[in-house]
Amino acid sequence: MSEISIVLIEDHDLTRMGLKAALQTDSAVKVIGEAANATKGLKLLESAKPDVAVVDIGLPDMDGVELTRRFRQWQTETGDTTTKILILTMEHSEDTVLAAFAAGADSYYMKDTSIERLTEAIQATYEGNSWIDPAIANVVLQQMRQVFPDNQSVDKPKTVKIDALAPEYEQVLETYPLTQRELEILELIVAGCSNGQIAEKLYITVGTVKTHVRNILNKLCADDRTQAAVRALRSGLVA
Repeated sequence: MSEISIVLIEDHDLTRMGLKAALQTDSAVKVIGEAANATKGLKLLESAKPDVAVVDIGLPDMDGVELTRRFRQWQTETGDTTTKILILTMEHSEDTVLAAFAAGADSYYMKDTSIERLTEAIQATYEGNSWIDPAIANVVLQQMRQVFPDNQSVDKPKTVKIDALAPEYEQVLETYPLTQRELEILELIVAGCSNGQIAEKLYITVGTVKTHVRNILNKLCADDRTQAAVRALRSGLVA
């Protein structure tokens, strides 16, 4: 498997150096550039075109949300949509989280999580899946409850592009209904639990959890856990 190319945009030198050193111990990723502010970071992203950009939200000259918005605009204008964006932060307020995703961020990672989880987040983001830190998953799900209130028809979500259950999804569920164990795991996903936490709560292995999660995503025709959670809420599978 080819290496995942990474660009780090982080203004704190020690944090950036520590991230770079830690990531370079993983043979699956390669740091190809770094920047200490948004202006240089934006230019670096446009020239280096990494697979994943790890962007701190609290940059001095322009915050990570605005950098993300401007880079997405550049990608739209040039037609180059290769680079995914993973926001790196200690900030988990609702406004900041939703602003980051509205600007075009693919994933949202809290700095106080382990480096092993960061490489997992990078891998998921590279594969085209939104990785949302369990610490802020409920923020996104709460927004989805507001966007899709019970028994109310809506047109299009304004903040996060996740649709309700379409007829074809309902047909899949009728043909391949969720098992009782899958429903238990789905409820924990909606609650924002990680695979490790789910394994702990249900007394099963992480590998077994991953298998169930994969089956759940397939049955709900979902690309990632958040999309599965939203569809579960909309379909009434989880209250």
